[in-house]
Amino acid sequence: MTERIVIVGAGTGGIVLANNLAEELATEIDAGDIEVQLVNDGEDHVYKPTWLYVPFGEKTLADATRPLVDLVDDRIDLTIDRVDGVDTDDKTVSLAGAGVDESYDHLVLAMGAQVTPEETPGLAEGGHHFYGPEGAAALRDELAEFTEGHLVVSVVGVPHMCPVAPLEFALMADAWFRDRGLREDVDITYTYPIGRAHGIESVAEWAGPLMDGRDVEVETFFNAERVDPDTKTIHTVEGRELDYDLLVAIPPHDGSDLVREAGLGDDGWVDVDPNTLEARGADDVYALGDVADLPTSKAGSAAHYAAGALADRLASIARGERPTAEYDGKTVCFIESGTDEATYIAFDYEESPTPKPPSKLIHWSKLGYNRSYWLTARGVL
Repeated sequence: MTERIVIVGAGTGGIVLANNLAEELATEIDAGDIEVQLVNDGEDHVYKPTWLYVPFGEKTLADATRPLVDLVDDRIDLTIDRVDGVDTDDKTVSLAGAGVDESYDHLVLAMGAQVTPEETPGLAEGGHHFYGPEGAAALRDELAEFTEGHLVVSVVGVPHMCPVAPLEFALMADAWFRDRGLREDVDITYTYPIGRAHGIESVAEWAGPLMDGRDVEVETFFNAERVDPDTKTIHTVEGRELDYDLLVAIPPHDGSDLVREAGLGDDGWVDVDPNTLEARGADDVYALGDVADLPTSKAGSAAHYAAGALADRLASIARGERPTAEYDGKTVCFIESGTDEATYIAFDYEESPTPKPPSKLIHWSKLGYNRSYWLTARGVL
């Protein structure tokens, strides 16, 4: 009897997992003993970190996408459809377009996170963001026309994808305006919800002096409650007000209704064991990437490393062996500190990160990784 592994979502976690399984289980798949199905609601794979560079004209939206058929191993059954239901008792997922239910023996949820600016009144009308293709393109156009005034970079929603990206944007904006000879005419303010500039203490300690030296004002304990697009004012739950001319906000994020409706996580994030990635609310269900409720960053590298561990576990289980591989929380993030320098952090569940001094070499390493990312998506790296 053929054993079926179904993966929902072809972001970094889903596609790396699928390609790793294709390699690890090649013999079993070729023999018809195992099937691996990857279901995605679009035909393209998107590398989201590229969107950070679009507002500054350094990348295009096309740079962030590749057709899935060019990236997914031929052994994988690639299905373009939207999953609109999960039944963990019957072990099926419902495909909205085909109108059929697909059975699974092992289900992996990797649908990512959704941005929901509408959760904060006035934010969608009064602010911009770079957490989606339309938002990044609109911000590019707005930024190109912005020559003077107050730029506010505000982290409104946490948790959010790529936790260091707001810091990167503020520091890149500083350098970008300096390069254009406009910095003296542009004030920059960065806001964060807790009492420091970032959720990771060592990153906040690194970023604080750097932003002070770049004349980037930092406002902490700043939790936006609503935005008035007419007066261009942010109002916070702490009773503060901040005027802006251009607002770049990191909008609230949400998990998935599929997760809520399947009883796998009340807030839309799948409640999982952080090491085995097994859902606590159902048997033979796993989650990785942003949709998983893990004590680490919602970052592409976390999804990449988690996918490798889960591929090893699923391959062992499919062969009837005891799985021993576990995800240790490994995450590596490059952090742009301008337009030509960067640092990086590496950490896991046990070890805290220590940012290295920014350098041009690390900046070019980040750009090099971005160009070679497509090999990661193919499971080569």
